Amino acid sequence: MKTSLKKLTDAELLARYVAGEEAAFREIVNRYKNSLYAFLRQFLNRQDLVEDVFQETFLQLFTSWESFDTSRPLRPWLFTIAANKAKDALRKLQRTSAVPIGTMANSQDLSFDDMLNAISSDRTMPYEELQKNETALRVERIITDMPENLREILVLAYFNKFSYKQMAEILSIPIGTVKSRLHTAVGRFAKEWKAAVGGKKTK
Repeated sequence: MKTSLKKLTDAELLARYVAGEEAAFREIVNRYKNSLYAFLRQFLNRQDLVEDVFQETFLQLFTSWESFDTSRPLRPWLFTIAANKAKDALRKLQRTSAVPIGTMANSQDLSFDDMLNAISSDRTMPYEELQKNETALRVERIITDMPENLREILVLAYFNKFSYKQMAEILSIPIGTVKSRLHTAVGRFAKEWKAAVGGKKTK
C-alpha cells in the first residue's frame, strides 16, 4: 500500500483521503513535512511557534479538504495556509514582545551572489545540513531582522523555489507586487549583508 501511494499525484492522494483512506493523508504529510517545516523554521525562527504553526497547517488541511480544488497543485495551497498562520502567530507575538534580533557573528567576505548560490544551488541539501552551514546561519539572522513582507518573499523565492505566479497566489498579491517586493527584499538583503561583512574584513 505504501509503495502504491508514493506513486500517486497529490490530487489522487487527496481524492483517496476524501474517500476515507487515512493512509493517503499520511502520505501527503510525509511528502511535504520537511519542506514545510524548513519554510516555517526560516520564516518564524522560533521553535515553539514553528511546532505550533506546523501542526495547525496540517490540521487545517485535514479539516478543510472540501475547499481544495484538486485541479490545482497542492503545494502552493499548503504553503498559503502555512504563511497565513505564520503571520498570525507573529502578530500575536508582537503584541506582547518584540522579536529578538540575532547578534551578527563574524562573516566571511562573500558577495551577495556567492551567498545566494551557496544557499540555493543544491535543492536536495537536507535542511539539517543547511542549518550547520555557518554562512546559512548568518543569512538567517539577516532574514529574521527583515520586515515580515520582505522576509516571506525571500524565503518563498530562494529557499522554496516558488514561481512569481505561485508566490502571488500564496500571498494573495499581484505578480507585479511580487516582483517589486522581491526586488526590494534582495536589495535590502544585499545592503545588510555588505554592512555585516564590511566591518569584518581583514584587508
